[in-house]
Amino acid sequence: MKAVLTRVTRAMVTVGDEVVGEIDGGQTGGVLALVGVGRDDVEDAWQTMARKIAELRILDGEVSAADVGAPVLVVSQFTLLGATAKGRRPSWSAAAPGAQAAEVIDRIVADLRDRGLSVATGQFGAMMKVESVNDGPFTVLVEC
Repeated sequence: MKAVLTRVTRAMVTVGDEVVGEIDGGQTGGVLALVGVGRDDVEDAWQTMARKIAELRILDGEVSAADVGAPVLVVSQFTLLGATAKGRRPSWSAAAPGAQAAEVIDRIVADLRDRGLSVATGQFGAMMKVESVNDGPFTVLVEC
C-alpha cells in the first residue's frame, strides 16, 4: 500500500461537473491523501495507513491532523502501484482488484472518522479531477 500525503490549504474532487469531496484546511491546513492499495498488501496494512494519515506530523508547526482536527480528503489512486522499471507503459499488476481496493479504502476512511476527523472522499472507480492548493509545498510518500 502506498500513499502520497500532501499538506493543503484546500482540496477538491470533481466527477463531471459535480463536486464529490472537498476540504478547507482553514488556519491549520488539511491533508490530501492519494491512496493506492496493492494486491499483496498484508491484512492489517490499512490500519497502519490510517494511523499514518492521522498521526504523521506534517502540518504547519509539526502537528498531525489528529492533533488539531484537520480535515482529510482521501482519494483512491491505483496508479501509485504502477511499475515503471521496464518499457514505456506502466504495469498495474501490483494494484488490488477494484472490489478489494474499495473495501480497504472504506476501512481507512471509517478509521479516520472514528478518530473524530472530518473526512471527504473521491468517488471510487470514477474519472476524477483532483484540485489542491499545496501548503509549503509539503508532500511525503508513505508505504505500508
